Order: sequence, then structure tokens, then C-alpha cells
Amino acid sequence: MSRRAKILVLILLAVLAAGAFYLHVLTRRVVFQLPPEHGEEVARTRLSEAALQSATRPHQTATLYFPSFEQGVLREEKRSVAWAEAETDRIRQVLLALIEGSHQGYSRPLPASTEIRGVFLASDGTAFLDFSNQAMPDVNPGIASECLVVYSVVDSLATNVPAVKKVKILVQGQDVDTLNGHADLSDYFVPDPARISLAP
Repeated sequence: MSRRAKILVLILLAVLAAGAFYLHVLTRRVVFQLPPEHGEEVARTRLSEAALQSATRPHQTATLYFPSFEQGVLREEKRSVAWAEAETDRIRQVLLALIEGSHQGYSRPLPASTEIRGVFLASDGTAFLDFSNQAMPDVNPGIASECLVVYSVVDSLATNVPAVKKVKILVQGQDVDTLNGHADLSDYFVPDPARISLAP
């Protein structure tokens, strides 16, 4: 084999080795770096695992309210939950349960792609909820349906976390005018039991 041929072979082997290394790195990135839309699924899984791993934390009944957009009311759904110790973690548990959706066929108030950026509970009982803006366009539009979404969150939180007296919804850490073009989010929301249907 000529000297030139040997050099070409060495170059080819170097290129193949570099390509194999790049493919290995790319594979690791694809496997281990989940895209943003899966972030809340990971958080939900980790929170569920933490609850299941606690041998001293008993399961209790949570009361969630899911919207019935056709009837314009909220429907009650009971669910067994191993509550976290901190109230902010309980708030997050309620939100994750609403994002997961109803187990009884009711409508989902928040899209599955909803990401909870932060939760803060002030001393006066105000719960500040910070959502990503990615899921907001997927919220069922219209003043009536958007109000049901808001009070699905507010009433579920107030029922399960008594320290929550009112709720302020933020998007990307900022005040926003509306949820998806209709429901006014500029103010604070207090629980509204009148929206809850007592009919089976």
C-alpha cells in the first residue's frame, strides 16, 4: 500500500471515530435531556414516588373540582392522596392532579403540557401560581369556560389547603390580562362554591 493510501485510510478512520463519538454524545442528549413539555410529567412522577415512599404518611381523601364545559359547572371528584408536609407542596399536588385530569371522565381544566414554574403562599393566605405561557393557548377559550378553569383551580386549592384564602395567577412570573383572551386575570380570585354542582 502506498504512503498516500495509508494516509487516506488514517484520515478515514479518524473521521469515523469522530462521527461515532458525536453520535454517542447526541444519543446521550436525546435520552437524558427531556424536552420542556415533559418537565411536569417528570415532576409529577417524582412527587408521586416521594409520597409512595413515605411509610409514615397516610393517604387521605382529596376533593378536586373538574369543569363540565357543556353544563357550565364544576364537578366534584374524590381521590386518595398522600399529602406532602409543606403547604406549598400540597398546592403543587393539587395542581398536578388537575393537570393529570379526571379519573371519572370530566373535562381537564389545564392542558397536559402545563408547566408549574413556581408556587408561593403568602402569610395572608394568597397563593401565587406561576405557569408557563406554553400551555395557555390550549386552554378551552371563551369567558364561561375560562372562568370554570380558574375556579377549578381556586376551589380545589381552597378545599384541600385551608391556608389558601385567595389565588393570584401569573404567567412567566408576570401579571397577564386574560387566561386565553377572555377571563380577567388581573385581580385575585377567592373561592366560589356556587359554581360547584351538587348533582350526581
